Amino acid sequence: MAEKLYIEALREGLREELLRDEKVFLLGEDIGIYGGAFGVTKGLVQEFGEEKIIDTPISEQAITGIAVGAAMAGMRPVVEIMFFDFLTLAMDQFINQGAKIRYMFGGKAKVPMVVRAPMGCGTGAAAQHSQSFPGVFAHFPGLKVVMPSTPYDVKGLIKAAIRDDNPVLFAEHKLLYRVKGEVPDEEYVLPLGKADIKRKGKDVTVVAGSIMVIRALEAAKELEKEGIDVEVIDPRTLKPLDMKTIIDSVKKTGRVLIVEDDPVSFGWGAEVAAGIAGSEAFDYLDAPVKRLGGLDIPIPYNPNLERHAVPQVEDIVKAVKDLLR
Repeated sequence: MAEKLYIEALREGLREELLRDEKVFLLGEDIGIYGGAFGVTKGLVQEFGEEKIIDTPISEQAITGIAVGAAMAGMRPVVEIMFFDFLTLAMDQFINQGAKIRYMFGGKAKVPMVVRAPMGCGTGAAAQHSQSFPGVFAHFPGLKVVMPSTPYDVKGLIKAAIRDDNPVLFAEHKLLYRVKGEVPDEEYVLPLGKADIKRKGKDVTVVAGSIMVIRALEAAKELEKEGIDVEVIDPRTLKPLDMKTIIDSVKKTGRVLIVEDDPVSFGWGAEVAAGIAGSEAFDYLDAPVKRLGGLDIPIPYNPNLERHAVPQVEDIVKAVKDLLR
């Protein structure tokens, strides 16, 4: 398998789906000649033309509304929202329209659309361009929520998301775009709703999503030097959520730390914690479920404060040690 950047694997997945299905098209701000705010769609307009790679006006509500209508008409649109924060401007079309239409039409209408958006801090983009809140969308019936952490996952999951007959939110952390990993040359599709054990261990389970998977794996290497064996579980999709893989891991290790990029209050980690507490894994716990996440503050512009606002490798190391005590 060749090593590729996350951004390259994502672009490859989009390209393969454009070639595979004539109903697939992309739309968003500056995704054509400019190639998107982070370069994900670079080169695609030259290959597929402006009818397939559509530059739109600056209106997230209009972009998402067009996608809902196109999906109902039989197309498979893939929307790029320039920053995750701007999803708030598309909430009505995405949540009140796209997510509910299949139910309200008695299953006679489908809405096969994907909304991609780069989330997270670490780029000095300040409070209105640095947020992560995929768990908010997992709350709404009718939506699926995906947050890949590796090049391998992002390619397999974008293909699955495009082929799904329901609206899917596809959350991409900005700092992952330059992460490298092995990606098969042959076509593959990863199922939505299946977690991945990124590292096997016996002492403690760390459930982490998106960029926190990378940091959890780094923390596991540090902890290994002290004889602590960490198992890292990546949900990959928040909705559907694979609780079975998480519960099986907790039953084995007896301890669990949930690590989130977004503010810890009311985050998706609470759903995971509740799932563990209400399952047979509860009887296997040797310590309370512990959560680690961002501070309840807007993301600061200052780089030192920005770094402090979300969990880092050293925070995960400390949290695991505290849990083992």
